[in-house]
Amino acid sequence: MNERILVVEDETPIAEAVGYALREAGYDVDTLADGDAALSAARQRPYDLMVLDLMLPGLPGLDVCRAVRAESDLPIVMLTARDGELDRVLGLEVGADDYVTKPFSVAELVSRVRALLRRRALDRANGGSVQRIGGLELDVAHHAASLGGKPLTLTRSEFRLVTLLASEPGRVFTREELVRHLWDSDFSGDRRAIDVHMSNLRRKLEDDPRNPRRLQTVRGLGYRLVGGDSATEA
Repeated sequence: MNERILVVEDETPIAEAVGYALREAGYDVDTLADGDAALSAARQRPYDLMVLDLMLPGLPGLDVCRAVRAESDLPIVMLTARDGELDRVLGLEVGADDYVTKPFSVAELVSRVRALLRRRALDRANGGSVQRIGGLELDVAHHAASLGGKPLTLTRSEFRLVTLLASEPGRVFTREELVRHLWDSDFSGDRRAIDVHMSNLRRKLEDDPRNPRRLQTVRGLGYRLVGGDSATEA
């Protein structure tokens, strides 16, 4: 059975081009042009991924993303304006997995979609272990996380990144390694997205995100996860 994708885009030429390219790539595609209809469809039908424009009639794309993420782990690729850095940051903060900036290459978008769907399939196939570091517990099989016994709400991308870091506590992972792991490909993703995901994780893992003790930045190298007793390296 082909994977099913919902494309939410109110500019007809873009919606048609994206829909055509995804169908040619072997996916079943539905297209909608407003946020309210998109949220309703996502709640009623078993989609495998959503391509979501942020500038929509009716319910704004950010609100659609926030509502979908509160109810499911459906992968979401945002479409944003070239100068919309704040929108991209906010989109990742409310749970989007990736973004593509307009104007964009349709081939690049299809590549991002493939990477996210492949990543989702691998996550499901490789689930089964429980990782613990300090008071942080990660249940890979059930995509569940807790800190000090209290449940954490992590997006799929946040969970994937923190489980990689927890697999080798104390090891510094470069941004390039994190990008490759996050998209499960050699695609050179936007490293800014990694920094945003890490910032979001710190708000969930740290008592004081400005002085992190678990999720540390190693200047010029990347990030590492430790038990929580070490001071941040400058």
